Amino acid sequence: MQRMISILAGVGLMVMLAASGTAHAATEKAIVAGGCFWCVESDFEKVPGVRSVVSGYTGGTMQNPTYPNHEGHYEAVEITFDNSKISYDQLIAMFLRSVDVTDNGGQFCDRGPAYRTAIFVSNPAQKAAAEAAVAEAGRALGKKIVTPVLPASTFWKAEAYHQDYYKSSDIILTRAGPKQKKNAYTFYRQACGRDARVKQIWGKQAAFAK
Repeated sequence: MQRMISILAGVGLMVMLAASGTAHAATEKAIVAGGCFWCVESDFEKVPGVRSVVSGYTGGTMQNPTYPNHEGHYEAVEITFDNSKISYDQLIAMFLRSVDVTDNGGQFCDRGPAYRTAIFVSNPAQKAAAEAAVAEAGRALGKKIVTPVLPASTFWKAEAYHQDYYKSSDIILTRAGPKQKKNAYTFYRQACGRDARVKQIWGKQAAFAK
């Protein structure tokens, strides 16, 4: 009897571990750089299956980068998603259709290395998927895609006031000067021409442009 109880207990533990592993496997991270991280965060937080989007800096060697000084780093976001609801492949295809994949000098009104596009991959499966998505985007546009696929490195979370910037109602200093937050993000995005350019490039395939 005792032996049977032990066997059943072992089976129960295996079931619990298997369930735990399944839950863990359903959560995955994607790191992408698409110009202003406020905009990329705003876009992807609306996607079903995405659990969170964090703005930050990555791709450089500087330790503890800040918004005033993140030389060598890209502005990027870390997307945590449930891969039982949306796949990595789908997210990357969507990302490529939300940016100007033909511009290697920045994005829209934001110029310079920090605002270039990139996909940062954490394992061979992500690398293969990202490279396939870039190739497919090139075929869809009939143009060279300049968005590189790079190995992921340390992702540094940006300052608190950058997180969910588009939702805040505070008055803070933006690139256009002090603005009421409820209007500042919309003003910035429109003035920067992001959506207009994405629609110009991608047409009906544009992921988020209104």
